[in-house]
Amino acid sequence: MLQVPASNSIMLILGQSLWADTTGPLQPGHGLAVSAGRILAAGPHTDLCARFPAAQVVDAGDCVITPAFTNAHHHMYGVLAHGIPLDEAPAGFWPFLEDFWWPRVEDRLSHELIAAATDWACLEMVRSGVTTFYDCLEAPYALPGALEVEAGVVRRWGLRGVLSFEATQRVSDENGELGLRENASFFNACRGRDDLVSGMICFHTTFTCSAGFIRRAFALAAERGARVHMHLSEGTYEPQYCLEHFGQRPVNYYDGMGVLGPHVLASQAVQVDADEVDILARRGVHVSHQPLSNCEVGGGFAPVPEMLAAGVNVALGSDGYVNNFFEVMRAAALMPKARLLDPATMPAAAAWTMATQNGARALGFEDLGTLAPGKQADLLLIRADLPSPLAAHNAADQLLFWRNPENLYGVMSAGRWLLWEGHVVDQDPEAIRQRVSSAAARLWQA
Repeated sequence: MLQVPASNSIMLILGQSLWADTTGPLQPGHGLAVSAGRILAAGPHTDLCARFPAAQVVDAGDCVITPAFTNAHHHMYGVLAHGIPLDEAPAGFWPFLEDFWWPRVEDRLSHELIAAATDWACLEMVRSGVTTFYDCLEAPYALPGALEVEAGVVRRWGLRGVLSFEATQRVSDENGELGLRENASFFNACRGRDDLVSGMICFHTTFTCSAGFIRRAFALAAERGARVHMHLSEGTYEPQYCLEHFGQRPVNYYDGMGVLGPHVLASQAVQVDADEVDILARRGVHVSHQPLSNCEVGGGFAPVPEMLAAGVNVALGSDGYVNNFFEVMRAAALMPKARLLDPATMPAAAAWTMATQNGARALGFEDLGTLAPGKQADLLLIRADLPSPLAAHNAADQLLFWRNPENLYGVMSAGRWLLWEGHVVDQDPEAIRQRVSSAAARLWQA
């Protein structure tokens, strides 16, 4: 039986090394003191043991302690489409949506299918080191109540989830209004609870939402002090659409509406030009980057190094496609090197920072992403048994390129161990797999 350290007292986590801030150095022989879901202290083992002599000690001497990951853009229902039969591959981004994704996946989702997919997505996140995430659900015929279905599962797992419904007028104006109301009512309900689940206002894009609809989404967010999410230029289709219909590119269009600011999270931002990058930076807009799904839909390569250089806060997301977050980070680090023919661009530490503190900042969590006194105790124990020495000068590369979910020893969310000794805690992975497999089969047969 799995013996998980109790989390109801002061706990000392003593690692081989501590990487408390991915913009700083590895600290050999350092650990953390954790209590009531937060970090009490960080420092050398001897100092922590002297300061907290009665604390429970977790010997993680063969592990590196790092901040946990934030998945800044997920579609948890996406697992139901993994391997779905296709007569032929979509011939571009618009056919991908119109001929496949909308009619074959999103329009067929029910509360039961959403619950099964959410359970599997949470399992994948815990196994991959993600403790905080933003999810974007579009299921126009599952309204109302779809977000509460997701929330019930996420709360049971103990993950920190920011949930939203992707409101769109593609079905009808009435359905779009239902989506906006789903976001607003869920956001209000979460404010009355003391847990790890919260909401965000979300709409789809410029080509599925009118200007009035977009303004209404931002107005609902402003009334509640909420953040707003939209997909932005995932491929060439949206820039072309905006140029044809509005005479300007998408970021310029939004900027002209006066809605951009630090409360905005734009996902994808693949086909943005230098002027748009400058606007995103000046307005303080956060961007989530999904390198692997951008390849899947033929969207292109996002100008991530250029955005980072301009001062845009760029986070990482899986998009519900390949949800192994180590793979997502590797893609974010390696693709720009090939695109720019420059092996020095996007160092490994930059990818780690996008996956931790940038993601936390994008979702509005100032007390996540680094491991310092007062911060939330969201952390990973990553086995350090690499074939070549792990040292301060190579830690980012070693942990990024040659570690994987199977090398995770522990995953902690808000002071609670969700994964211990490489096994998920208090969950039945095989039962979850069978449930989501059955749900996917029903979706495919619909």
